[in-house]
Amino acid sequence: MNKMAADNIELGDVVASRQGEHVSPGHSIARMREEGGALAPIDCERKRLIHREESVRQQSDSFRSIRTRLLEMAGESNFVTLVVAVSPRSGGSFVARNLATAFAFDESKTSLLIDCNLRYPNQHKAFGVEPQTGGLIDFLEHPSRGIASIMYPTGVPRLRLIPSGRPRENSSEYFSSFRMRAVLDSLRCRYSDRYLFLDGPSVKGAPDARILSDLADFVVLVAGYGRDTPSSISQAVANFDPAKLAGVVFNQSP
Repeated sequence: MNKMAADNIELGDVVASRQGEHVSPGHSIARMREEGGALAPIDCERKRLIHREESVRQQSDSFRSIRTRLLEMAGESNFVTLVVAVSPRSGGSFVARNLATAFAFDESKTSLLIDCNLRYPNQHKAFGVEPQTGGLIDFLEHPSRGIASIMYPTGVPRLRLIPSGRPRENSSEYFSSFRMRAVLDSLRCRYSDRYLFLDGPSVKGAPDARILSDLADFVVLVAGYGRDTPSSISQAVANFDPAKLAGVVFNQSP
């Protein structure tokens, strides 16, 4: 794997390595207005989000490098990327939301982050979103409510969040359902500028990450720097189709 290094900064260290119907992009982007306005750089840093200012430039560039790699692998098409950690507290959710943010930096693209960690959901907390109308599982159980009702603004222009909904113990049945696949296909195909990011549970301890990988075009694996051993990383990699594995991110921030 080819590695891209990042220097130490407060948000967390990152080292990355490689591995239907469309609506016009301009139309979909024009509809994505931030109701409460965009987050200021200082608010982004409090939420541990990258932004465009110089204070987090090195880390922003690291996520831009991962973005470039994924775009090179995909060619002209938009895609679904699964981000999963080798083990709990390795920073998978941190990487997922910042990678989605990096895509939203591009004014010709939109990002949709879907929290698929049903046991320990935290993306809505990280963004300060109160999911009053529910989340992913609520929609899968009651699709008549409409997908738009569970898509929340994040304060990052062109980035929306679908939270997981109420915590569930038995999540595999939802991810392996026909309805879940149909939802992802619809979300991606509706807008050609939309890039989907699935924040999945860690590989260790549950089959959900492998099941979710069947729904994704690419998989980004997150290893805790100094936390996950080479053997545990290798074991995690073995769970995924090599053709889908975009690379491994070594991360110091939980």
